[in-house]
Amino acid sequence: MTRITSYNILAGGYDLRTRSIEERTEQLTTIIRSTQSDIVGMAEAINPLVTRHPLVIEKIAQKLDMQLVLGSDPKRCRDYQTALMTRLPIIYEKVHFTPEILTRPVLEVCVEEANGQQLVVFVVHLSAAFNKGWAGNSIRMREVREILRITAQVQDRPHVIMGDFNSMAPGDAFKASFLLRYLAHIDSKQHTIGVIDGHPHLNVVVPRPLRFLTPILYTIPRSGLLSTLFDGMASIYAPRGPIVLMQSAGYTDCYRHAEQRAFGFTCPSAAPAGRIDFIFASPALAERLETCAPVVSSGDVMGSQASDHLAVAANFGPGVQEQKREVSEVHETVS
Repeated sequence: MTRITSYNILAGGYDLRTRSIEERTEQLTTIIRSTQSDIVGMAEAINPLVTRHPLVIEKIAQKLDMQLVLGSDPKRCRDYQTALMTRLPIIYEKVHFTPEILTRPVLEVCVEEANGQQLVVFVVHLSAAFNKGWAGNSIRMREVREILRITAQVQDRPHVIMGDFNSMAPGDAFKASFLLRYLAHIDSKQHTIGVIDGHPHLNVVVPRPLRFLTPILYTIPRSGLLSTLFDGMASIYAPRGPIVLMQSAGYTDCYRHAEQRAFGFTCPSAAPAGRIDFIFASPALAERLETCAPVVSSGDVMGSQASDHLAVAANFGPGVQEQKREVSEVHETVS
């Protein structure tokens, strides 16, 4: 069995609202440890504003006795970057970056599973740019096409693409009023604190020409009727194209494959409104999928205490060929 987790850990695991820049090392470690993962792909793993070492992800990797692969050097890219932790032997690692197409580099790591088979893992983080409206969706569509071009090089091998896609799957529900209530709360705190700490806020979501509606948006979560109407309208306009592209390319949305009806919301963790964190499996790997679910809590630690996203964990079995080999070994032993 191979356990894989996708997790946006928020701003590198730091809280920038405090003068001492507090860390969420223990909370994140607790959540990740509960998944018993062999592989953890992380979005927002590196915060370019924090350069002191050891980094939060370095501390987590040490606590969990896992190897750490960084997606890029934050000194060269002024944005949150991806990373990967694994217990499995690493065959190779690569970073793909096309600045004119990708907002953030794509991390590729090949590992050897316990059964001796190689598994290629891609960690991605698509652009948000929600305040750009459909233009933002076009950016993400362009990024997915580039990601598919990159992953085409390993189509003959089992592989997984995971991360924060900042997009929703077709047919998924979207409780936009929950998100609006959360954003209003964050905005009120940021106005008091005066810093941007990695959490989204209304100006990131609302296009500039529509910001005159902000006072009205604050009132919507207070009304059941307005919330229902807002949820319906937002579901129509929610960006879904990038996930359609992934599915059209033959990738399996692991969570939706495992859970046909449950919402599986992953963000924001304090008021889950939609599912934007995904684990996509190639056809050969999808056959091995056993379970996939968001991690809401672990013991006394709630997901919202660790990050503004919930981790998504998937378990993959040994596969048909490995099962046949095990059965054959049993028969040889008996005979």
